[in-house]
Amino acid sequence: MEDLRGAFAIVTGAAQGLGYAIARAYAQEGMRLALMDVQAERLAQVADELNAQGGDALPLVVDLADAADTERAAAQALAHFGTPRVLVHNAAILINRPFSELTLADWQREVNVILQAAFLLTKAVWPLMVTAGRGSLVYVSSMSGIKGFVNESAYCTAKHGLEGFMKCMALEGRPHNIAANTITPGMYMHTPMSERNYPDELKQKWVDPMLLTPAFVFLARQDATGVTGERLNAWELSTNPPA
Repeated sequence: MEDLRGAFAIVTGAAQGLGYAIARAYAQEGMRLALMDVQAERLAQVADELNAQGGDALPLVVDLADAADTERAAAQALAHFGTPRVLVHNAAILINRPFSELTLADWQREVNVILQAAFLLTKAVWPLMVTAGRGSLVYVSSMSGIKGFVNESAYCTAKHGLEGFMKCMALEGRPHNIAANTITPGMYMHTPMSERNYPDELKQKWVDPMLLTPAFVFLARQDATGVTGERLNAWELSTNPPA
């Protein structure tokens, strides 16, 4: 397996939940990290924690719903660390509301954090990965990326779009040895988002997101000679890793 020590990763939504777990797992692999989130205090705490353990984490407070702010944060990350080995776009907003109550501002914020930010972050890292001749793009999806759910019209639309974007990036990335994949947790996770949205019966089944992180370490090692153009299940990949 490729040694990831010293490799650079961008992780969005890193202040809590799955993003925080991914950041911890990557730090344990010795990766350098650009951590992005809108929650300044929590993000600083995560970076301080990882750096105190010998890591190299740069916290970048950013509103991923805002195009200019996303471009600014991406430029800062690349100026600080150089070419990323992997981009993990995990950040998302899910606010359950009927379509009749959904405003344009609500729609734009949910869609932009998921889909616009995926485009802008990929646009930023793409030329560096092309020059390097390898890279891995990882977009966190969900069941909402292939099915519809009541009160999730913005979230489902954005996740469906993320699946299509990944397929295009995998095709365009192959000549440059850049992998692109989506990954769904595949298991109910205990996160701040699930605390708000899960019914009680699902809360009885949820697991610590750290149990899903071996899948993200696996994807950090990918390029187009390995796994690309796939929709993966983090629970299955973490509990039954490839030989």
